[in-house]
Formats: sequence, C-alpha cells, structure tokens
Amino acid sequence: MTRTVNEVLAPAGRLMARGVTLALLAAPLPLLAQPAASGDPDELPLAEIQTFAEVFERIKRGYVEEVDDATLLRNAMRGLLSELDPHSAYLDADDFQSLRESTQGEFGGIGIEVGTEDGQLMVITPIDDTPASRAGLLARDLILTIDGTPTESLSLQEAVTLMRGEPGSPLRLEILRSGEEAPREITLTREVIRSESVRQELLEPGYGYLRISQFQTRTPEQAGEALSRMSREQPLQGLVLDLRNNPGGVLQSAVGVADLFLDSGRIVYTEGRLANTEMSFSANPATPARDTPLVVLINGGSASAAEIVAGALQDQRRAIIMGTESFGKGSVQQIMPLGNGEGLKLTTALYYTPNGRSIQAQGIVPDVEVLRGRLEVAEQRRGIREIDLEGHLDNQSDRALERGELSERLRDDYQLSEALNLLKALNVVDRRR
Repeated sequence: MTRTVNEVLAPAGRLMARGVTLALLAAPLPLLAQPAASGDPDELPLAEIQTFAEVFERIKRGYVEEVDDATLLRNAMRGLLSELDPHSAYLDADDFQSLRESTQGEFGGIGIEVGTEDGQLMVITPIDDTPASRAGLLARDLILTIDGTPTESLSLQEAVTLMRGEPGSPLRLEILRSGEEAPREITLTREVIRSESVRQELLEPGYGYLRISQFQTRTPEQAGEALSRMSREQPLQGLVLDLRNNPGGVLQSAVGVADLFLDSGRIVYTEGRLANTEMSFSANPATPARDTPLVVLINGGSASAAEIVAGALQDQRRAIIMGTESFGKGSVQQIMPLGNGEGLKLTTALYYTPNGRSIQAQGIVPDVEVLRGRLEVAEQRRGIREIDLEGHLDNQSDRALERGELSERLRDDYQLSEALNLLKALNVVDRRR
C-alpha cells in the first residue's frame, strides 16, 4: 500500500525475461498458438503471448492516436509490475533517480509518503519539517487532485512524479479528510527536501528523546551520535525512541539502529524464492545503549523498516512498545538497475521478526496502547506552601520541574508524555528491587 524508499540495494545487473524477445512478437501466429507439449511449469505460455501480440498490434493499428513501440512496451512493463503488489514498479530514468535521491535524503518536492487504498491516492505520512507537515497534512488524508489532475486516473508512480518538482514552484492539492464531507484545497511550495532523519533532545534531565523520521543510509551513524550527545553530561536514565509516521527506508539502516540497543540475538531475517533474498541479521556486542530503559512509540504511519526495529526490540524484550498498531508492510523490495538507466523495484522477500512473526498486513501491536491526544493541565486550588512564603530558602533542584511545568513538546503530545511517565515508573521500580 505504501510508496517507500528502497529497502535493499541490489547489485547492478540487467534483468532479461527468459526466452522472450521482440522476435517472438513478429513470429507467425500459428507457431505461437502451439501449446507447450511438456507441461513444464517453466515453459512459456505461448497462447497468452499470442494474445499479447494481438493486443499490441491492434493498439498500434486502431488506437485514436499513434503510439510508438517504445511507449507501448514501457506501459506493458509497468502493467506487469503494478499488478503484482502495491510496491513493485517499473522505474523510468527520472523515477529511478528520484528513488535514489530519496534514499540519500535529498530531493525536490513537498516531503510526503503516499500509497493507494481501493484505488484512491492516500497520505501515508508527511515527513517531518517539510511543506507537507507544515501544511497540516495527516496520515490517511485522501488526495483527490494534483494541480487539477484527478488522481484516480494516475498510477502511484505518476502521482509521485507530479508532486516532485523544482524548488519554489507551487503545488495545489485537493484532499478529503476522514470525518469531513467536503474536500479542502491547499497550496504548497516545493522545497529541496533535505530530510535529516534523526533529531534528539532532553525532555528532562536524564530522559532523552530520539526521533527517527525515516531510515536513510546514514541514519544509524546519526542516531549513535545523537545518543552520545544526550549522554555527554550524565548517563541516560531513560530514552523514548519515536518511530511514529516513519515510512521505512533502507533495511540495513533499520538493522543498524536496532543494533544500538541490542548486544546479541537476531534482529530480522528475510525469506524469498531466490537464495540471495534469504538473509539474517544479528546484533553485535558493541552496543552504546545496552542498558538504557527504552520506550518505542509507533502508530499507523510506522511502516516497513520502522516495524523491523519495533519488532526486534519487542521480541527481545528490550523495549516497551507504546502507541497504536503499525502499518503492516512486511515485504522487501530490491532495486534492480537496467542497462538503459532505468530500473525495477521488485518485491523479492518477506521479513520476519526474531520470533518468526511476519508483519505483512498485520503490523506491530503495541504492548501499551495509547491513542493520540493532547495533555491538558488543569489549574488546581491549593493551600499555601513553603515556596509561597516571602523569604523562603530556595531549593537548588530544577524548580520548573518541581512545579510540574511541561515542555511544549510534552504538552502537545499525550503519547510522548505517557512514554516519559512510563520510563520514570520503570526507574522507580528498578530502584526498589
């Protein structure tokens, strides 16, 4: 369902359909009509190839406008892949370059991940600090038109191409939000999307917040540096790893992030039809955050590589998973470059958590379900306390925290506030043992 950046970068190589060449299309029809005598499932279905050749010829001769052979063949290849699953696709040169840019973390656009549901283009998640997120686009918003073009007539790849463009150029979207009867129109300005995938801050002294918005090539390195910065003054007493609305990314980067918190055991494994699609990844002993209490936040926008990390930490009982059920994309795509500068994005395997769970169409179920909300702090009447008396002696501790004041991030994010409370509770229980 979701359009994501590639998860496994395959070695360069040309993909050639076994035994199928343009000479077959030109062969006499009676030859093509002959059925395979052996019944071998690997034999080419000649009757279907004959039908394809007939359709090809009728389009060339009878379509209202002349269409060249190259366009027809590319459309046929797109159809071959688009009907397999929502993630496989034929990539022309521009699409192939766009996908590589997304993986490397820089491209021109509005910063949005999209997918399809019942044939309708849908927002999977806006990327943090991009025109899409600043405009208030939300997961599951339906995109009805792009610059006036109805999306029902577009493939997923065509829709993505339309939304990409030169920085500074406007983009007009018509969206329909769940619970609203009338669509709304918004205009965004494209930017160079340099999506730094990692952010960090201290929520309180000793309690860190690590946000990963997507898994790019350098994400594990950036996450490790962020952990070092937060623990520079004092060891972390707890950490919130925020994977909400993280659409996924590079598989090896997800493994690298999970390895920051695991010192042994399997992280993820994949299974497919070909030998080179069967892989297994395990944790290394060198682990910077081996013992730090950990809460991982997920939601319906957490997909693919984000689910790999959450699933590994959940199965190994290394973290408490909090939030709402994740997206459920458990398939791996290989990017296969073709000799003409184009490429294929092909689903070649399913991945499994350490305990053998497939996330495909299931998702990660949180250990503690917490719905999205806003924390409202009510004013309370209280009696006079020592702190109210004129001339009282100051306590040297953080007075803002003593009065229960909340940072803006915690006040606006109920799930994050609950994650911090859980970390504090875990520390209290641990001290009493």
